Amino acid sequence: MSEVSNGRLVRRLLCFLLKAPAEVVASGNAKRTLESAAGGAISVARSTIDHAVREELAHSRGGKLIITGTGRAFLRRLDGGADAYAAQHRSDAVIVLDDNNGSVHVRRNEAESPLGLLHKRKDASGKPLISDAAFKAGERLRSDYTLGNLMPSLGVNWNVAGSGVSHRSGNGVLEITDAALAARLRVERALEAVGPELSGVLIDVCCFLKGLEVIERERQWPVRSAKLILKTALAVLDRHYYPPSPARRSQRIIHWGTEDYRPSMQ
Repeated sequence: MSEVSNGRLVRRLLCFLLKAPAEVVASGNAKRTLESAAGGAISVARSTIDHAVREELAHSRGGKLIITGTGRAFLRRLDGGADAYAAQHRSDAVIVLDDNNGSVHVRRNEAESPLGLLHKRKDASGKPLISDAAFKAGERLRSDYTLGNLMPSLGVNWNVAGSGVSHRSGNGVLEITDAALAARLRVERALEAVGPELSGVLIDVCCFLKGLEVIERERQWPVRSAKLILKTALAVLDRHYYPPSPARRSQRIIHWGTEDYRPSMQ
């Protein structure tokens, strides 16, 4: 197998470029030495670089070699295993969700979640369309919704739950676990706290992953109104999950009276 057709060598080059653009600082007949702007250097065969440029996995600009969007997708596909072609369209990230039991690390696909896309987008002032606190609240609702097996396609029978006895289907599979039931109860409490006026948009965006334009079309709302309603709903949801500390509340005593309301001491 030639170096050009060796995917391992191409992957090594692209992983190096993924850190930062690289400059060719030395070259020989068959080798090129690349120095990364982020630090470090590697020696790469000229044929491997030519192959990456020809396949538009990288391009040369200003004397530097830079990975392209195609190159990034190529890396995700190589690392995706059996789900390779789906992996190249994902944008995986790990976030930390806090609750009463501590912190938990959750992997999410930012390309899948409308909430994740809104969190990445900026407004005219350069701030995210939704805040970090609102985003974490929405992701926490989504996590509980999924854990509680509330997606309609799963078809869980909730009527058999809550008696304290494990119910199993005919094939011996547990229909609902204690963790799933607890998650469902957390979702119910959260939606009840938000109220019926705002809970629908939370379910659509956080749980059913509907885009704002789809929601406006289905509910016949004015254009760009769904974003404002969603931000309001997420703010209420955030207060439910993370209520303000009593120490932050004002303890000031409010009183009124004329200037001589205090009796004089003789």
